[in-house]
Amino acid sequence: MNLRKAERQQARIRMGLQGPSGSGKTMGALLVAYGITSDWNKIAVIDTENNSADLYAHLGPFNVLSLSAPYSPERYIQAVQSCEQAGMEVIIIDSISHEWEGTGGILETHSNMIGNSFTNWSKLTPRHNQFINAMLSSKCHVIGTIRSKQDYVLAEKNGKMVPEKVGLKGVQREGMDYELTLVLEIDIKQNVTATKDRTGLFMNKPEFKLNSDTGIQILEWCKRGIDETAVKEMIERSNDVQSLREIFNSYPEFQVILNENFQARKKALVTPPETKPSAKPKTAKA
Repeated sequence: MNLRKAERQQARIRMGLQGPSGSGKTMGALLVAYGITSDWNKIAVIDTENNSADLYAHLGPFNVLSLSAPYSPERYIQAVQSCEQAGMEVIIIDSISHEWEGTGGILETHSNMIGNSFTNWSKLTPRHNQFINAMLSSKCHVIGTIRSKQDYVLAEKNGKMVPEKVGLKGVQREGMDYELTLVLEIDIKQNVTATKDRTGLFMNKPEFKLNSDTGIQILEWCKRGIDETAVKEMIERSNDVQSLREIFNSYPEFQVILNENFQARKKALVTPPETKPSAKPKTAKA
């Protein structure tokens, strides 16, 4: 255990965009992503919505990875890793609801398992947590869209009471919003409010529409503080295992991302340098 001073680090956004079907989650996520990276070629959409992302191809040449059933956590993780390996800067997972409630997702898998229900959850929860960790530890900015369960309320329009579609609870495991840095709720009229906001940019602010400026604001927030490059330099400058351990404990956000750097430096510090064999004395020839 190490007590340390709080220090703001540069970050990658972990954002949830929650709303009912037809509220504009996909397009909103794309506009925010473009504001973050300013390069459509660095944006990837993991599309579980029957190739609906292609409807927005007119926005720019972003990339699409179509993900069909079964929507297991492992397939989501593989998709995220594929986007990372392709050099993407922003990954949009559209949507993360299928991992929980889709075909082959956690709930369906649990319902098909035999035996004790509680014991079965102990097998499935680690798999779900691995998916969450894949999002949280990604080197990319991650935006996950979340479907809201739909309902209708009566609203007055032109002097008449008409049914209006509204979004309710998000379709994902309860507590998902605790894992994310920012959760924005979007209604059927594409008005956005913040329900969880560690950035302080949007909470308790008037309703607004998503656009690229939203992404620019998020990027500016992410850039404040120590970044990955600075931590890498600290790792390389460490002179002993104890100082390396202190760096590791001081920057938990980079423990997964820079694990290979930590391990390589540790190995270099504990491995004695190779010594060259002494040259054999030359003997005079007869």
